[in-house]
Amino acid sequence: MSDAREGGCYCGQVRYQVTGPAKAFGACHCRECQYISGGGPNYFQLYEAASLSFVRGMPKAFQRADLDKPRVREFCPDCGTHLLTRLPDSTHLVIKVGTLDDPATAGTVGFAIFCDDAQPFHQFPEGVPRFPKRPPQA
Repeated sequence: MSDAREGGCYCGQVRYQVTGPAKAFGACHCRECQYISGGGPNYFQLYEAASLSFVRGMPKAFQRADLDKPRVREFCPDCGTHLLTRLPDSTHLVIKVGTLDDPATAGTVGFAIFCDDAQPFHQFPEGVPRFPKRPPQA
């Protein structure tokens, strides 16, 4: 079985491929992710940035000018689907699990982050470690 996974936006204009194993699978409850997801947590997988290639189209990038080290959020310029986030000072990027062709293959959420920002209607899988912000560095 190949370790390449493909995904894309809702309208199909932007398509990507990531290779290699995901480094992590989590649910982010931060306020920024709530904006992007429409109110819920944002399910993501962490990959090496070098493992990403665009197969069709190119996303548009957005980053806030008022933040010291903003994340770069990439989305389809046509339908607006948020595809991925590039992290400052990191060799990793965040792929939005819902943009994978088969999100069910992502596996099981391993942790929840930014739980201090979670809304009362957010649900947490039983037994999944929760962190108020980011998990402690190993």
